[in-house]
Amino acid sequence: MNDPATPNSNSAPQFATAEYASPGGGETCKSCNRPVMESYYRVNGALACSACVRQLESQIPRDTHSAFVRAMIFGLGGATLGLILYSAFGIITGLAIGYLSLAVGYIVGKAIRMGSGGVGGRRYQIAALLLTYFAVSVSAVPIGIYEFIQDAKTKPHPVPSASSGVANSGRPATGASSSADPEKKAVANDEKPGVGVGKLLLTLLLFGLASPFLALENPVNGALGVVILLVGIRIAWRLTGAPKIDIIGPFQTKPATG
Repeated sequence: MNDPATPNSNSAPQFATAEYASPGGGETCKSCNRPVMESYYRVNGALACSACVRQLESQIPRDTHSAFVRAMIFGLGGATLGLILYSAFGIITGLAIGYLSLAVGYIVGKAIRMGSGGVGGRRYQIAALLLTYFAVSVSAVPIGIYEFIQDAKTKPHPVPSASSGVANSGRPATGASSSADPEKKAVANDEKPGVGVGKLLLTLLLFGLASPFLALENPVNGALGVVILLVGIRIAWRLTGAPKIDIIGPFQTKPATG
């Protein structure tokens, strides 16, 4: 004789409840430890009562426009902090260590998560990806500027020779010509097309964004740096993913047998 609490082996499998046995009156909610009476749910595989599920659903953060804006503000702050740390380390130590990309990815991911209030999803992950890449790649700009200034300081400046000084002193100089030369130089400088600040900044930005791939000129170190950068991006991607809460149900309990 079959036990009423035992499912019939000849019946078709129920995919919604095939993984779990139905409580027979002795099961309790894993959250509040109260016995399950009429219906129950499965939250990430754990048994939960209806009241706890309703409370959980009310506490799940909702994705809103304001949450995304706050996440972007915090993410920009995290990317700026990561850029400063990466650049400062390279300038102070003179070493280019790609492993700092992991820290930058963690900082950006945590900042976005904090700003959104725990909300995650695809658009948050894409933003974390872009900000992490931006912070790591653009850090090459301040490091490159610092190295350029240091190289310029170490190079010897040309000193005018004595012969050129004698030749210049032998030329007749009138007051009119001496006063006219500065004016001509000023006019000539005004006529020369100068490099705009905006164009210069854009050039530096493009150089920074392309720096991870420009480093591939050194195949070993360049490829290693790109791989570590991808791992840092992966960290930021996982930190900003949507929270995995799998709620299944409701299921009806079976009465306990005597």
